[in-house]
Amino acid sequence: MSPLQISWKSLKSKPLSSGLNILLIAFGTGILTILLLASRQIGDKLTQNSKDIDLVVGAKGSPLQLILSSIYYMDNPTGNIPLEDAQRLSRSPFVKRAVPLAMGDNYKGFRIIGTDSNYIALYQLKNASGQFWKKDFEVSIGASVAEQQQLKIGDTFLGAHGLTENTHVHDHHAYKVTGILQKQGNVTDNLILTNIASVWKMHEEPQHDHADENEHEHAEEEPAGNREITSLLIQYRSPMSVVMFPRMVNSATQLQAASPAMESTRLFSLIGVGIDTLQWFAFLIMLIAAVSVFVNLYNSLKERQYDLAIMRTLGASRIKLFRIVIEEGLLLTLTGTIAGILLGHIAVELIGSGQESSQARLSGLVFLKEEIYLFAAGLAIGIFAAIIPAWQAYRADIAAILAKN
Repeated sequence: MSPLQISWKSLKSKPLSSGLNILLIAFGTGILTILLLASRQIGDKLTQNSKDIDLVVGAKGSPLQLILSSIYYMDNPTGNIPLEDAQRLSRSPFVKRAVPLAMGDNYKGFRIIGTDSNYIALYQLKNASGQFWKKDFEVSIGASVAEQQQLKIGDTFLGAHGLTENTHVHDHHAYKVTGILQKQGNVTDNLILTNIASVWKMHEEPQHDHADENEHEHAEEEPAGNREITSLLIQYRSPMSVVMFPRMVNSATQLQAASPAMESTRLFSLIGVGIDTLQWFAFLIMLIAAVSVFVNLYNSLKERQYDLAIMRTLGASRIKLFRIVIEEGLLLTLTGTIAGILLGHIAVELIGSGQESSQARLSGLVFLKEEIYLFAAGLAIGIFAAIIPAWQAYRADIAAILAKN
């Protein structure tokens, strides 16, 4: 019988203690797996969605809220800004590209965003089918929108007021799907894009047939000078813009400028506090598991001293006894490690399926190369816990043990 088979039979003979050790290791490894998957996916999404955006300009309020609403579409906007002010900033010599955003509506939870062709260039969007919007109330929809809502080219739908789906439906205008975007792996997969005029007209009072023609023209002119948008996404023209432009916006206008890089770092640092705490908790559990495995192997060795001595008299070498104890520790820790990694992936997938926001949804189907370190940690714990009992088995005095029995 091989050392591995002997180790396995020894563990099976003590199901309660073996199961407890495996559970402890699985619990600690599972927490580490969840933290690894969640932090990596959140970090990647933050980077991927904001990598070409240098600044966001919007209404005064929380800079983090402005970033979350205008780049990640995970919060309500801080308010609206005058179109004239936005156009003036867009013409600044510090600005290479300015992308206007107008929000306020959704379709079954997917946000409807009014913008222009600069948004297409910013995210390098391409159509999987159809073409980009050209007229009012024509839309290009993200890949996830098309898939989840079963929309195709030529379909129409009604938007609802607000950024959540359970709100008042605008039934006086219908949007028409003219394009379905290629899957990008970023926020655009979950957006419905149209021109800004469509967003404005959707929120205007519908004109009645009996309205006076002069009054209608006056009503058209009046809002034209008071148009508003939600925010501007800015790309800088030169490194000098980093220093000058945000200061100019914040001090010389009624608007605020927020840096995605700074706010994302701040957000991740806030998340990181909780992650660090949970990591230390997981490490503590792993340490307790290592001690538990050591105690289990040590007590097992004391109970089996006579059996091991008999094996020596039957021809088993010192090295074979050493391997039996080491492999017993490795079986415990690797079984717990594999179970913990699987449980971690299942937990992340369940968390992702229960998330309301589709913009930052987590997936347990992602496997990272860093997970190999968790297997290495399992090996290290197994060897660390088994090395002393294994050394004692190696150095055991056969004559003394047999004399006692």
